[in-house]
Amino acid sequence: MLLMSVVRLCAWLVLLSLIFLPLEKLFALQPQKFFCKSLLSDLGYFFINGLLPGLLLAIPLSFLAFGVHSLVPHTMQTTVAAWPLWLRISIGFVVGEIGFYWGHRWCHEVPFLWRFHSLHHSAEHIYFLISSRAHPVDNVFIRLCGLIPAYVLGVASPLTPNGSLVPILIVLVATTWGFFIHSNLNWRLGPLEWLISTPAFHHWHHTLGEQRDCNYASMLPWVDQLFGTYHLPRNQWPSAYGIEQQLPASLGEQLLYPFHPHPPVSLPKSVTAEQ
Repeated sequence: MLLMSVVRLCAWLVLLSLIFLPLEKLFALQPQKFFCKSLLSDLGYFFINGLLPGLLLAIPLSFLAFGVHSLVPHTMQTTVAAWPLWLRISIGFVVGEIGFYWGHRWCHEVPFLWRFHSLHHSAEHIYFLISSRAHPVDNVFIRLCGLIPAYVLGVASPLTPNGSLVPILIVLVATTWGFFIHSNLNWRLGPLEWLISTPAFHHWHHTLGEQRDCNYASMLPWVDQLFGTYHLPRNQWPSAYGIEQQLPASLGEQLLYPFHPHPPVSLPKSVTAEQ
């Protein structure tokens, strides 16, 4: 099972590289080399987050599914179950995105959660593999926040074949789109940018400047507009990325870093204000 998972991730990595390496060469926002100093750790995160989150999510999702199944009124469950599959998938994406938004936003506003999320923001150069550069705890928490609303509403449930399809699609599409919005591409979509996220939208989330606490949604920018955190200048890109202080260089030290009693990392302004 583990060997097959590693083989699947290797195939996925090859496919992503075949897609994004030529695109980032032809339409680069900022000229940069693929074989950068952080490449080995970024690859490490790619495999760790391809293997661990699913295992870590299995138990809490099982308890959540059975708990929701017991607490949600049976009439609501049967009503939602009667909806067409396309409707349940569509609603699942929307409520999942709203849950993801708040989980992501809390990772910026709650100091303990920021300890883990800061690893993702420590990247000083943005390219497609940065999507995987995240602590597994951070990854699991945000995914849970995205899946819980879908389970509560009943549009997703591992207890039924069709219900289990919805969370799988939510995670698959969000993960795939994550590589795109982190890519080093200068693409803009004009008036469609309020509807679907682009690299420009998410790059502003990684800025080293004052606008870092914005653009939390992964696919639907209008969710940020709804909650007042949308920021996307028309003809401007961030001038620098990352966080103020350096994190440990090695992958192992980075994974242990959030558990340090007092991690010496500069926090976003919204977090600093609470302390």
